Amino acid sequence: MSSKGSASDVKAEAKNSLRVGVVGAGVMGSNHARVLAGLPGTVLAGIVDPLPANRTRATELTGCQAFATLDELIAEGVDAVTIAAPTHLHHEVALACMARNIHVLVEKPIASTVEEGRELVEAAARTGVTLMVGHVERFNPAVAAIKQAISGEDILSIGITRVGPFPPRMSNVGVVIDLAVHDIDLIRWFTESDIVEVQPQLSSAVAEREDIALLQFRTASGVLAHINTNWLTPFKARNVTVATRGKYVMGDLLTRQVTECFGFKPDGSYSMRHLPVGHDEPLRAELIAFLHAVRTGGTPAVTGGEGVASLEIATRCLETPARPAAARKGPRAIAG
Repeated sequence: MSSKGSASDVKAEAKNSLRVGVVGAGVMGSNHARVLAGLPGTVLAGIVDPLPANRTRATELTGCQAFATLDELIAEGVDAVTIAAPTHLHHEVALACMARNIHVLVEKPIASTVEEGRELVEAAARTGVTLMVGHVERFNPAVAAIKQAISGEDILSIGITRVGPFPPRMSNVGVVIDLAVHDIDLIRWFTESDIVEVQPQLSSAVAEREDIALLQFRTASGVLAHINTNWLTPFKARNVTVATRGKYVMGDLLTRQVTECFGFKPDGSYSMRHLPVGHDEPLRAELIAFLHAVRTGGTPAVTGGEGVASLEIATRCLETPARPAAARKGPRAIAG
């Protein structure tokens, strides 16, 4: 009797499971497939990539089927897809999926242009499918700890540093779209306010596109924020500081250590403490949130509209005229 019950339970679980596919079998797409393959209530239906080598690697990593085209994956039957293809393909792939009532998580940035991003938001509303944008840094446990620490506080300023070496895979975008768009999203999320002023300083030191960006912002709520990002630092650094009227919060997003300074006294003294930080893998938490939104029909953790808003600010950074930097002579210094 028990074995029969177990078999029926397995069938019921398979029937209620979400069939999810992955589009793009590069580094990020392979990670999506790895995580999805291990999530309960989820069946990894397959992964799509035009390159045979990528398909082979994905199959070896997850044991799932790999397809050369999106149509082949859809023919297998999928409820949802995650899109980790190059940015210029996001618009086309997402529209094709939504036209077939397939729920979509698309990696950041949502699309190549703001106009394309808005079209995706409109298509999702029209078809009634879930559209979520993969701003995975929101799911970093250190970021979550910072967000909780500043909840209800009067935020005054935010500073974010996101630097590292040049990634050889990068060719069609610079640091603003590749890196700073993460932090533009975090500034909007931390402050729960739109960015209304943008003052960028950009430079192309060693790459074809901007590889140094110093970005200043003001939100509608009056918060001043800045982002320092580049591809010239020989090591990765990801740091966030938030000043409020009552505390000062510092977070290292790589070591996941968050420190809070509080209890400021007239003599300059204050107290410090380390805040508890979780250990979840950000991508796993993000994909679980996406699938929860699909199952419940609820608002996704990062909406298409939020993805478009962050892309719009990043685009403004690239389009806003800045004073040209003075010509530099001698060896290039390492920026930090």
